[in-house]
Amino acid sequence: MEGLIIALFVCLVLALVSKYLTIPAIPFYIIAGVVLGQAGLGIVASDQISSFFSDMGLIFLLFFVGLGLKIDKISENQSEVLTSGIIDLNVNMFIGFVAAYLLGFSLIEALIVAAAFYSSSTAMTVTSLIENRKLMIRESGTIIWLMVFEDLVLIVILAILSAGNENLLLFAVEILAGLGIMYALAHYGKEFLVSILERDDELPVLFTFVAVVATAGFALFLGVPDTLMVIALGAAFATTDPDAFEQHARPFKDVFMVIFFVFFGITINLSGSVSFGVIAIICVLAIASKLISGVLTGLALYGSARSGLEIWGNTIGRGEFSIALAALYGSPPVAATIAVMVIVTSLVGSFAAKYSGSLSRGFTGRGRRHGPPPHRIRAGH
Repeated sequence: MEGLIIALFVCLVLALVSKYLTIPAIPFYIIAGVVLGQAGLGIVASDQISSFFSDMGLIFLLFFVGLGLKIDKISENQSEVLTSGIIDLNVNMFIGFVAAYLLGFSLIEALIVAAAFYSSSTAMTVTSLIENRKLMIRESGTIIWLMVFEDLVLIVILAILSAGNENLLLFAVEILAGLGIMYALAHYGKEFLVSILERDDELPVLFTFVAVVATAGFALFLGVPDTLMVIALGAAFATTDPDAFEQHARPFKDVFMVIFFVFFGITINLSGSVSFGVIAIICVLAIASKLISGVLTGLALYGSARSGLEIWGNTIGRGEFSIALAALYGSPPVAATIAVMVIVTSLVGSFAAKYSGSLSRGFTGRGRRHGPPPHRIRAGH
């Protein structure tokens, strides 16, 4: 318990500093964990209490992923979603997988590294757009739709990794049955859910917390991945009043995710698990691959490399989903590689997002921007 208190106090200080400097806090939480844990001072260790809260952080993160999957809005913008998403997927997954495999990771490890390599941080991306006052630029809609597409792909990757050695057909039936239950409850209980959310007492918060935790427990009882069932719950609730659910679940997610990040760092062992040369190559390629996909997307949608640089600057940072993949499925070398990649890309990304306008002018000159008018539709993330 003492270790949890120390970790939370350190993270509070780091959160204040990061907000003052307007840079992402996630890398600092991980660094704090590395310094406090077995790779550093060794004064804080993971225990049952911290593991429970870390699990809660992961569960609420995935619930938020589900809440962001608004199928009706995706279908309305499917051309842009597919164009940007397919470019982003093909470039980053291919580079990440080939690089990891050639650097000595096994096929499964290379897939995990590639998925983490591919996944930009939705939290960092949306926060940077807001803090840098870029929600009204024309590329902002594309950037947000990229995050939605990545979430959809990563749900598929989670399903593949979760299946393991199980019968794939039986596993798919179990998942579809769980999805059906979630959507049936949300559809037929919509009026009941809305009536709870409209209350101004503690019931909406309590109901949201219990719904998420109970769904995870029910999934374990059925023998299906709690990660996928919690995402399904979020997607089902997104058909009712997702903004209200986000409001009630956010305090739990924010606090538990801090614990998740810092204790992930505490469990990291950097000594001998993987060479720093390998990690450095992965980090450089992670930045370069998003540059390639960003420029290709800018050219495809706007006919402008400058727009591509704007997309790149706001999507470099990897974060919460990359760490979740490492925590769920990563071996020690994979976890160490992904942890350093998240730290490096999120720090580079925070400055690239802040100064993306200057960067794009430096690369492409100050010519007039061409293309469609600014996006004014948000994806709900």
